[in-house]
Amino acid sequence: MTTSYTLSFSCPDRPGIIAQVSGAIFAQGGNIRVLNQFNDADTGLFFMRMEFVTASPRPALEAALAGLAAPLAMSWQLRAREERLRVMLLVSKFDHCLADLLYRTRVGELEMEISAIISNHPQTALRVTDIGAIPFYQLPVAQGAKAAQEAEILRLVAELNIDLVILARYMQILSDGFAAALSGRCINIHHSFLPSFKGAKPYHQAHARGVKMIGATAHYVSTDLDEGPIICQDVEAVSHADTPDDLVRKGRDIERRVLARAVLSHLDQRVLMNGDKTVLF
Repeated sequence: MTTSYTLSFSCPDRPGIIAQVSGAIFAQGGNIRVLNQFNDADTGLFFMRMEFVTASPRPALEAALAGLAAPLAMSWQLRAREERLRVMLLVSKFDHCLADLLYRTRVGELEMEISAIISNHPQTALRVTDIGAIPFYQLPVAQGAKAAQEAEILRLVAELNIDLVILARYMQILSDGFAAALSGRCINIHHSFLPSFKGAKPYHQAHARGVKMIGATAHYVSTDLDEGPIICQDVEAVSHADTPDDLVRKGRDIERRVLARAVLSHLDQRVLMNGDKTVLF
């Protein structure tokens, strides 16, 4: 019986990387179906994503790849296709991204397991009530108690074995320690086309400047507010006749699809970190 795997990795660029990795997969009876690679001349790094099938036992496959990791200084990730990442969704009062992720998961578009939903507001404050059997945690941010609230979220991340945290319009500024603890596994949707119009009410800022395009940005969370590595962005045309409410309405649609694309790319191991940027296959 064969198993489908996805392998993604990065390492310093040098001749023969593809041959060595492909050879190791071949030696384990692997048949490569998809291969994407990128050489970054600026950083001197090599990036690759590979899909393959093999009947070889996983321990043997991992041992073969581990044997390459040291000499190539390779940072790698291997996952079987049927594995589902365990995901935690964080949300505040705006629930359009939450509703979209729930729907896409239920219809099989996003192959992930939503293990928890956390909000700093009561569930009754959200328009979406049909969360089924997904555990819901209300963790308000009381004055002077932000550190305790974040510590409880991180405790749940560890207890529930969460692989990915998604900020589905979670309108709280994260502490440096919280962001660092979730580095590379926390995706945020920012309701603006970064790096423009940061902070509160970006659509109102955009309206005041008379913009003709608005957008949204999905990025990994970092200790710098809204400065994390960008995964996906999109824009939509607006006109002088649009009100701030019109921009908010159009923005909701952009936010939903940008966040969904970013999450799908992460689930498929199509996003590789490249310093403050990402490589997106």
